[in-house]
Amino acid sequence: MNSPMQVILSVLAYSFCSGTLVLINKVLLHLLPFPSLVVVVQLWFAVLFIYGARCCKLLEVDPIKWEYVVPYLYYMVLFSGGVYCNMKSLQYSNVETVIVFRALAPAIVSVLDSMFLGREIPSLRSWFALSLIVAGALGYSWEDPQFQSQGLAAYFWPFLYLFVISLEMAYGKKVVKSVPLKTLSGPVLYTNLLGWPAMLGFAYFGGEYESFWEQLWVMDNARFPPGAVPLLLLGCAVGTGIGYSGWWCRSMVSATSFTLIGVMNKCLTILVNCLIWDQHANAKGIASLFLCLVGGSLYRQAPMRGGEKDLTAAEMKETTEGTSPTKTSTYTSPTITVTEKDPEIGKPLLDAQEKQNSS
Repeated sequence: MNSPMQVILSVLAYSFCSGTLVLINKVLLHLLPFPSLVVVVQLWFAVLFIYGARCCKLLEVDPIKWEYVVPYLYYMVLFSGGVYCNMKSLQYSNVETVIVFRALAPAIVSVLDSMFLGREIPSLRSWFALSLIVAGALGYSWEDPQFQSQGLAAYFWPFLYLFVISLEMAYGKKVVKSVPLKTLSGPVLYTNLLGWPAMLGFAYFGGEYESFWEQLWVMDNARFPPGAVPLLLLGCAVGTGIGYSGWWCRSMVSATSFTLIGVMNKCLTILVNCLIWDQHANAKGIASLFLCLVGGSLYRQAPMRGGEKDLTAAEMKETTEGTSPTKTSTYTSPTITVTEKDPEIGKPLLDAQEKQNSS
């Protein structure tokens, strides 16, 4: 059973790493405008950190097994699809649009939570909270000039992003509940090992290799931007932290709650976007967006059906092994056989046997 303190710590750790990584990557991409390649470096750093710590006997790491690779591979397909849809959404719309559609995801994930992950239907309070999120999103859409000028054409990729991210959130919780990895390093290792090939593919289709070569090596004023290396290393460290804190938090809360935490973390992105960059919504649009965040704060996690505990696959395995019948072993003597299965009966028999032997 997850203690409240563990839940709070996991949420705080994930929120801190998530908000910090957004800021770091936003600044880093101004120096190194190669988003997919930057993510690849961060994924490689996490893998090297895990194996390095294991070699130094600082971390225990689950072994790579094909039976575990398959479910995480499916998860990474959804994750990579979400990243691609997110990039396309940012290309054709603004940051607030992506955030609002992300804010709609909890309503969909709550249904998936109930259908496939053993949760109860959300309470009336939670449905009201989710309704506030939907109302805020609709209010924002009305104030968005791209919606007024382009209509639904500007929202194709955000709608697709919403669909993919909802499946990813629900399936990620399913992986935690079904794959019995014993360490927190296991999910981080699997996702980072399986994630970088797709990112290299995105870099190829996005023309990042040519841009990287031209800007850093071919042009007359080509040089590696000062400050990019320490910022990249800091992003790698925080990226590894978000891997650990993200899977820790996901194991502690429901899929819907984890999705909502991600929405709350976007508040920092909104503030930075309004203060620094010029591509943001008007006052009514921002107010509608904050209505989404208010709705998220009012949500309460639905309990498991039938009073069941929300355990990970590893915890369920340990519970099953701990409650399995005790194997019977026997101690034999010429006249008496004593079993360990009932120590209260066995003890006086053993005492009588010792007295007989001593006499």
